[in-house]
Amino acid sequence: MDPETQSQIETTVIEILKNADMEEMTEFKVRSAAAEKLGLDLSTTEYKRFVRRVVESFLLAKKEKEEANEAQGEEGEEEEEEDTKRDGGKEYDDDGDLIICRLSNKRRVTIQDFRGKTLVSIREFYEKDGKQMPSAKGISLTAEQWTAFSKSVPAIEEAIKKLESRLN
Repeated sequence: MDPETQSQIETTVIEILKNADMEEMTEFKVRSAAAEKLGLDLSTTEYKRFVRRVVESFLLAKKEKEEANEAQGEEGEEEEEEDTKRDGGKEYDDDGDLIICRLSNKRRVTIQDFRGKTLVSIREFYEKDGKQMPSAKGISLTAEQWTAFSKSVPAIEEAIKKLESRLN
């Protein structure tokens, strides 16, 4: 799927989600509405995965924003508009996986759908025929595993500080 098509689908799906009753909306309904709006058949596996990632990303961003608003109080409309613009700037790889960050030239963190499960993948990549391909070197964590790991990050950071202070 070319980047222009990805961008059009992502923009359309986000627009549909912003205007939707989230109690009634399903992924299928979003995909059907986007297909009708764009005049594309989005029923293939590649498109289904991509739409799922956009929906999940939207819902995750919405949840994080709600949690931040609860913690800090209501924020102004200007900041909400800026957050929406940032959502449109997400980067996806050739497989439609959301690239969260690039740790180095050959390592990155992605969110991917594998056999119906959302995975956080921290992986090394190599180049083949001009494309970045995932190598066997890395780890993929389920959402539950990621939650357990992320809760341990403060302890990991503290251990790193202690080790570094011993070395200095």
